[in-house]
Amino acid sequence: MTPEQTAWFAETFGALVANVGKAVLGKPHTIRLAFTAMLAEGHLLLEDAPGTGKTSLARALAATVQGTHNRIQFTPDLLPSDVTGVTIYDQGSGRFEFHKGPIFASIVLADEINRASPKTQSALLEVMEESHVTVDGVTHSAGRPFMVIATQNPIEQAGTYKLPEAQLDRFLIKTSIGYPDHASTVEILAGSAERDRSSHLTPLITTDAIGDMADMAAGVHVDAAVLDYVSRLAEATRSDPQTRLGVSVRGCIALVRCAKVWAAAQGRAFVIPDDIKELAEPVLAHRLMLDVEAEFAGVTNSEVLENVLSVTAPPVERVA
Repeated sequence: MTPEQTAWFAETFGALVANVGKAVLGKPHTIRLAFTAMLAEGHLLLEDAPGTGKTSLARALAATVQGTHNRIQFTPDLLPSDVTGVTIYDQGSGRFEFHKGPIFASIVLADEINRASPKTQSALLEVMEESHVTVDGVTHSAGRPFMVIATQNPIEQAGTYKLPEAQLDRFLIKTSIGYPDHASTVEILAGSAERDRSSHLTPLITTDAIGDMADMAAGVHVDAAVLDYVSRLAEATRSDPQTRLGVSVRGCIALVRCAKVWAAAQGRAFVIPDDIKELAEPVLAHRLMLDVEAEFAGVTNSEVLENVLSVTAPPVERVA
């Protein structure tokens, strides 16, 4: 990236975050993570208690980007064809025609994804990984950009289906919004007559420009010392006695992709170890599988990752 491109990227990224911040008050860090997932061409999983603004964030992101967006309300009776689409015989033309499902949009909100059956959840695996859907042997592209923003409620587990590890690994970033601070809560209450703040947001960027930003971020330099640091972190999660399954190579690639966007958003054309440290928890924590005894003892994925970061020394100089 040239200095001019880096400056434009950081300015545009800040404007996008500020625009969404008009609808989701007091949560700039979570918004930055959401746009990082979008520009790294990945998907976002929001897990939080009811009423914290998960759906509002997804709507605000869709309203800021001048593209198409759909919402899928996941329920136990939802079928895979309700998500991907179905081929129907047209008697008039005498041939089969494919009717696209709601998954074909620039931004797709998968609301309460853990309420759908595993069969329906698995219908998302191909499109989230490959950005296309195969129905009756025919492949249909989802276009670019394509992002799934899924929400799930960790409190109510009755009638839900836990996301399998293969599905969790498809989400580039997993984060939560949390409750707003006092000042933001007062501001939200003052505008309580307005049910949906995101409906008044104006698009700031086209889908083509999002693609250009993603291409720019992909060109951010990552020194070999930083790559070595990422690899050592992954190895440390695999050898940790509290984990059954550590970070995969896919997880390492996801962390590097996100770090490139994070660096560009701060006006840098290169990744530093602090970028890796800051993004390690939202990118890697959900990819860990804890040992049964550690899980029973109340150990969390975030605690394991925090320990790994503390014992793995970051690089202090570049590789010549």
